Amino acid sequence: MFKSVFAKYITAFMCIIFVSFLVLVLLITTMVNNYAVSAKQELLANAAESAATFLGSRMKNSNTEPNAFEKMINGMAADVDRMLLAMEATGDDITMLLVDNDGNVIRMAENGKAHESDADIPRSVLDEVNGGVRISEFSVLEGVFEEPQFFYAAPVYTTDGTSVCGTVFACASSATLDALLGVMLKTVIIASLWIMLAALVAVYLITERVIRPLRHMSGMAKEFAAGNFEARVSVEGQDEVAELAVAFNNMASSLSQLEVMRNTFMANVSHDLRTPMTTISGFIDNILSGAIPPEKRDYYLNLIRNEVQRLARLVASLLDISRIQAGDRKFEMKPFDICEMARIILISFEQKIEAKRLDVEFLCDDERMTVLADRDAIYQILYNICDNAVKFSREEGKLRVALTQREDGKVQISVYNEGAGIAADDLPFVFERFYKGDKSRGLDKSGVGLGMFISKTIIEAHHEKIWVKSEQGSYCEFNFTLPQTGER
Repeated sequence: MFKSVFAKYITAFMCIIFVSFLVLVLLITTMVNNYAVSAKQELLANAAESAATFLGSRMKNSNTEPNAFEKMINGMAADVDRMLLAMEATGDDITMLLVDNDGNVIRMAENGKAHESDADIPRSVLDEVNGGVRISEFSVLEGVFEEPQFFYAAPVYTTDGTSVCGTVFACASSATLDALLGVMLKTVIIASLWIMLAALVAVYLITERVIRPLRHMSGMAKEFAAGNFEARVSVEGQDEVAELAVAFNNMASSLSQLEVMRNTFMANVSHDLRTPMTTISGFIDNILSGAIPPEKRDYYLNLIRNEVQRLARLVASLLDISRIQAGDRKFEMKPFDICEMARIILISFEQKIEAKRLDVEFLCDDERMTVLADRDAIYQILYNICDNAVKFSREEGKLRVALTQREDGKVQISVYNEGAGIAADDLPFVFERFYKGDKSRGLDKSGVGLGMFISKTIIEAHHEKIWVKSEQGSYCEFNFTLPQTGER
């Protein structure tokens, strides 16, 4: 039941709502009950005190002989009854009792009528009242009522005001309070059920809206596993789930592009392996069969050597990538003159530069600029970038190598050439594995699309940055930074 996110979410949400409403019902019931009891007790106290004050004022005009309280009440029964009925009418279910010191109920007012009663009040209650204590309790007042009552007892003092001659009891049943609490509880429960039902519907709709794209993504993931990288998730709204769908589609695009690059890489590697091997095999067969005359053997052996070197470069690049990815290639950070290295690399391309009649510029902010890096690794990067710059430059175009001191303590190395450039769609993938800009192999006949990936990996291992700017058919400029030292 709880295997799905939907079931877990619904169950947890409904449990929280149920517990919240349960706590709310308990709090409301307690607060209302306390308030109702307090209000009822205050009402009874007012009624009892008013009646005791009225009777006390009448006792001052009478003597203190035995049974004076009962005689006073019987002597002015009409006034006493009107007073009792007035007090009884101040609230619902109020009963007024006039009790002598022996616990005998002399007069009772209930349900709009005043009459005599033969009931008796428990002695324990009267003992407290005779001591001048106002009592407010919830009791059955055994001998008077069958069910528990809220009552307030107020003593009536004699003429001298020092002794108690009788007691006024104001009582009220708890039935009204119980009915109020029952109605309130029923109302709260019904409202809670409706709210829980509405919340369930709302949570269902919201959860379904969240879960549906996730199910769709799960289906698309299975499509990817099956090799279909063109599948995409529909994006709805602008919330976190929509952002996840966008990220999922971006991942799908990256996987699709990676698959294209991988296929391109495999085609390039297959071509670069098959071509030299076919050439080598053909030349060797011709030499062995005697089809190539002895005086031509050295020429063809040189061609075979070139093809072997081409294979060696390919294998070296693949091994280099494997070492970098495995973390086996360690970089030895030492200071060296980057200006001198750039000059040496630029001079090594002299023949190729002259063949294309390139306009060369070499710009350096200082005669010596010392950087802290792995010399061999940086040489590999700069040589590769300059090789590409010369290779893809147009005839009589400009080739510029610039080394600039930056304010952040870095040296920025830039290699600029005028020529074919890089298409805007290809710029984001220049430093990806297997990328090869010259897909027609018209200019780049030896590369396999690994040089820039290796360069980026090496630069990032130095905690520096490498980037490219280009305009197709106009120019291309590669830049990377290295930390400068204070040495000269």
